Amino acid sequence: VINTGMRLSEAVGLSKDDLFLSSDTPHLRVIPQPWRRLKTSSSERLIPLVGASLWAAQRASEASESHFVFPKYCNEKKASSNSSSAALNKWLQCNINSEIVIHSLRHAMRDRLRNLECPVDIIDAIGGWCRGTIGDGYGLGYSLAVKHKWLSLSESIS
Repeated sequence: VINTGMRLSEAVGLSKDDLFLSSDTPHLRVIPQPWRRLKTSSSERLIPLVGASLWAAQRASEASESHFVFPKYCNEKKASSNSSSAALNKWLQCNINSEIVIHSLRHAMRDRLRNLECPVDIIDAIGGWCRGTIGDGYGLGYSLAVKHKWLSLSESIS
Protein backbone atom coordinates (compact mmCIF):
# COMPACT_ATOMS: atom_id res chain seq x y z
CA VAL A 1 0.00 0.00 0.00
CA ILE A 2 2.82 2.39 0.89
CA ASN A 3 3.92 3.42 -2.61
CA THR A 4 0.82 2.56 -4.57
CA GLY A 5 -1.93 4.87 -3.35
CA MET A 6 -4.22 1.85 -3.12
CA ARG A 7 -7.09 1.69 -0.71
CA LEU A 8 -6.63 -1.21 1.69
CA SER A 9 -9.68 -2.97 0.24
CA GLU A 10 -8.06 -2.83 -3.20
CA ALA A 11 -4.86 -4.39 -1.88
CA VAL A 12 -6.60 -7.08 0.18
CA GLY A 13 -8.60 -8.16 -2.88
CA LEU A 14 -5.60 -8.71 -5.15
CA SER A 15 -5.23 -12.03 -6.88
CA LYS A 16 -1.92 -13.23 -8.29
CA ASP A 17 -3.40 -12.60 -11.75
CA ASP A 18 -3.40 -8.88 -10.86
CA LEU A 19 0.38 -8.80 -10.41
CA PHE A 20 2.70 -8.28 -13.37
CA LEU A 21 6.03 -8.59 -11.61
CA SER A 22 8.07 -9.73 -14.63
CA SER A 23 6.86 -6.93 -16.88
CA ASP A 24 9.32 -4.32 -18.19
CA THR A 25 7.52 -2.01 -15.78
CA PRO A 26 6.41 -4.16 -12.84
CA HIS A 27 2.87 -3.20 -11.92
CA LEU A 28 -0.44 -4.33 -10.54
CA ARG A 29 -3.95 -4.10 -11.87
CA VAL A 30 -6.91 -2.88 -9.82
CA ILE A 31 -10.17 -4.11 -11.35
CA PRO A 32 -13.59 -5.03 -9.98
CA GLN A 33 -13.82 -8.63 -8.82
CA PRO A 34 -16.71 -10.78 -7.57
CA TRP A 35 -15.13 -10.71 -4.09
CA ARG A 36 -14.33 -6.97 -4.07
CA ARG A 37 -16.04 -4.01 -5.66
CA LEU A 38 -14.28 -0.75 -6.42
CA LYS A 39 -15.28 2.55 -4.85
CA THR A 40 -15.49 4.47 -8.15
CA SER A 41 -15.00 3.83 -11.84
CA SER A 42 -11.72 5.78 -11.68
CA SER A 43 -10.48 3.23 -9.13
CA GLU A 44 -9.87 0.80 -12.01
CA ARG A 45 -6.24 1.34 -12.96
CA LEU A 46 -2.71 0.06 -13.44
CA ILE A 47 -0.20 1.02 -10.75
CA PRO A 48 3.57 0.73 -11.22
CA LEU A 49 5.41 -1.04 -8.41
CA VAL A 50 8.60 0.61 -7.18
CA GLY A 51 10.87 0.20 -4.19
CA ALA A 52 9.16 -1.12 -1.08
CA SER A 53 5.88 -1.83 -2.89
CA LEU A 54 7.63 -3.96 -5.52
CA TRP A 55 9.57 -5.82 -2.83
CA ALA A 56 6.39 -6.42 -0.81
CA ALA A 57 4.38 -7.60 -3.83
CA GLN A 58 7.12 -10.07 -4.74
CA ARG A 59 7.32 -11.45 -1.19
CA ALA A 60 3.54 -11.63 -0.69
CA SER A 61 3.05 -13.42 -4.00
CA GLU A 62 5.83 -15.92 -3.23
CA ALA A 63 4.51 -16.57 0.29
CA SER A 64 0.92 -17.18 -0.75
CA GLU A 65 -0.04 -20.75 -1.62
CA SER A 66 -3.40 -19.46 -2.84
CA HIS A 67 -4.65 -17.72 -5.98
CA PHE A 68 -5.03 -14.68 -3.71
CA VAL A 69 -2.12 -12.52 -2.61
CA PHE A 70 -3.57 -12.22 0.91
CA PRO A 71 -5.61 -15.41 1.43
CA LYS A 72 -6.02 -14.75 5.15
CA TYR A 73 -8.25 -11.82 4.24
CA CYS A 74 -9.66 -12.79 0.84
CA ASN A 75 -11.46 -15.68 -0.79
CA GLU A 76 -13.74 -16.22 -3.80
CA LYS A 77 -16.67 -14.68 -1.90
CA LYS A 78 -15.28 -11.77 0.06
CA ALA A 79 -12.31 -9.53 0.74
CA SER A 80 -12.25 -8.66 4.46
CA SER A 81 -10.60 -5.27 4.60
CA ASN A 82 -12.05 -4.52 8.06
CA SER A 83 -10.16 -7.44 9.60
CA SER A 84 -6.94 -6.55 7.85
CA SER A 85 -7.35 -2.87 8.78
CA ALA A 86 -7.71 -3.69 12.46
CA ALA A 87 -4.63 -5.92 12.43
CA LEU A 88 -2.51 -3.42 10.49
CA ASN A 89 -3.63 -0.45 12.59
CA LYS A 90 -2.75 -2.32 15.77
CA TRP A 91 0.69 -3.15 14.40
CA LEU A 92 1.31 0.43 13.22
CA GLN A 93 0.27 1.91 16.56
CA CYS A 94 2.43 -0.49 18.56
CA ASN A 95 5.49 -0.39 16.31
CA ILE A 96 5.53 2.92 14.45
CA ASN A 97 3.34 5.67 15.88
CA SER A 98 0.05 5.72 17.77
CA GLU A 99 -1.21 8.51 15.46
CA ILE A 100 -0.84 6.53 12.24
CA VAL A 101 -3.52 4.35 10.67
CA ILE A 102 -3.23 2.28 7.50
CA HIS A 103 -5.16 4.83 5.43
CA SER A 104 -2.45 7.39 6.33
CA LEU A 105 -0.14 5.62 3.89
CA ARG A 106 -2.47 6.49 0.99
CA HIS A 107 -2.47 10.14 2.01
CA ALA A 108 1.30 10.18 2.60
CA MET A 109 1.92 8.97 -0.94
CA ARG A 110 -0.22 11.81 -2.27
CA ASP A 111 1.71 14.31 -0.11
CA ARG A 112 5.07 12.99 -1.35
CA LEU A 113 3.95 13.40 -4.96
CA ARG A 114 2.65 16.92 -4.23
CA ASN A 115 6.02 17.84 -2.72
CA LEU A 116 7.68 16.75 -5.96
CA GLU A 117 5.28 19.08 -7.80
CA CYS A 118 3.79 16.11 -9.63
CA PRO A 119 0.78 17.26 -11.69
CA VAL A 120 -2.45 16.62 -9.81
CA ASP A 121 -3.98 14.64 -12.66
CA ILE A 122 -1.08 12.16 -12.50
CA ILE A 123 -1.51 11.90 -8.71
CA ASP A 124 -5.22 11.23 -9.26
CA ALA A 125 -4.47 8.59 -11.90
CA ILE A 126 -2.10 6.75 -9.56
CA GLY A 127 -4.44 6.83 -6.57
CA GLY A 128 -7.70 6.27 -8.43
CA TRP A 129 -9.12 9.65 -7.45
CA CYS A 130 -11.46 11.41 -9.85
CA ARG A 131 -12.20 15.11 -10.03
CA GLY A 132 -15.29 14.30 -12.06
CA THR A 133 -14.61 16.52 -15.08
CA ILE A 134 -15.74 15.46 -18.53
CA GLY A 135 -12.15 15.38 -19.79
CA ASP A 136 -11.11 12.88 -17.12
CA GLY A 137 -12.93 10.15 -19.02
CA TYR A 138 -11.29 10.85 -22.39
CA GLY A 139 -8.35 8.91 -23.76
CA LEU A 140 -6.35 6.11 -22.22
CA GLY A 141 -4.89 8.07 -19.34
CA TYR A 142 -1.26 8.20 -18.28
CA SER A 143 1.09 5.43 -19.31
CA LEU A 144 2.76 3.12 -16.82
CA ALA A 145 6.07 4.79 -17.71
CA VAL A 146 4.83 8.24 -16.67
CA LYS A 147 3.33 6.97 -13.42
CA HIS A 148 6.48 4.91 -12.76
CA LYS A 149 8.67 7.99 -13.18
CA TRP A 150 6.77 9.94 -10.52
CA LEU A 151 6.45 7.02 -8.09
CA SER A 152 10.17 6.31 -8.42
CA LEU A 153 10.92 9.94 -7.58
CA SER A 154 8.57 9.82 -4.57
CA GLU A 155 10.25 6.65 -3.28
CA SER A 156 13.42 8.65 -2.75
CA ILE A 157 11.69 11.03 -0.32
CA SER A 158 9.70 8.46 1.65
